[in-house]
Amino acid sequence: MSPDYKQIYTDILEEKYPEKLKDPGIRRQLEMLHSAVDILRFNQQIFGNPEYAMEFNNQRLRSYDEVSILQILTYQKKNKLTNIQVSNHFKISRNTIAKWKATFKS
Repeated sequence: MSPDYKQIYTDILEEKYPEKLKDPGIRRQLEMLHSAVDILRFNQQIFGNPEYAMEFNNQRLRSYDEVSILQILTYQKKNKLTNIQVSNHFKISRNTIAKWKATFKS
């Protein structure tokens, strides 16, 4: 059973950013939180780019579902990016990208 991301983010927005919850675009996006990639995009839109130290600690706690991994690898292939470029874009270790590529040979 996966977490109810809509409820989690609704609670966070009600408590810390009630003005953002009034935005119809954000309301629409709350309905479309299904994969880790969706969560990352939404998180960046709501909270912006975190400071490096905090981002490093948060990055270590992330987990990705197979759909999100395949989306990231497809993004890399479509845009002809290196592992380093993809890792910088998504804030993921380049070693993780290499491991995913070996696991999900696409």
